[in-house]
Amino acid sequence: MEEIDRRIVTLLATDGRMSFTDLAKETGLSVSAVHQRVRRLEKRGVIRGYAALVDYDEIGLPLTAFVSIKPIDPSAPDDAPERLSHLTAIEACHSVAGDESYILKVRVASPLALEELLQQIRASANVSTRTTVVLSTPYDYRSPVIEKELDGDVTG
Repeated sequence: MEEIDRRIVTLLATDGRMSFTDLAKETGLSVSAVHQRVRRLEKRGVIRGYAALVDYDEIGLPLTAFVSIKPIDPSAPDDAPERLSHLTAIEACHSVAGDESYILKVRVASPLALEELLQQIRASANVSTRTTVVLSTPYDYRSPVIEKELDGDVTG
């Protein structure tokens, strides 16, 4: 990836609503050149979309937890993500190495809602769970630092 494209991606990751005019000022390109580059990055799938960052406390989902899951029957098909996709309280599902198969990031309204969600997860996917409740989040949604690759090594 070209250095200027890295800069554009970093700027948009920081502020997805940044105008083409402001991107042009920050990169030293013309507005039309920035527009072409952004569209090309979108077409290549480097930029997959734009989203609003939501204050979950304000919308009634103040409790965040990470739920590690592993199958009760290790020989069962690895289809937990599909079995859990209907549960909208699951914000993210990550396949992981280690004792568990997946870690789920969930957001709910209360400890009781978390307890009910855990029951749904266990029943839907036939898994055991281990839950970590988030007490606070000092930072989240950090913009990526995109580094150059030189001779196969990633450097800064």
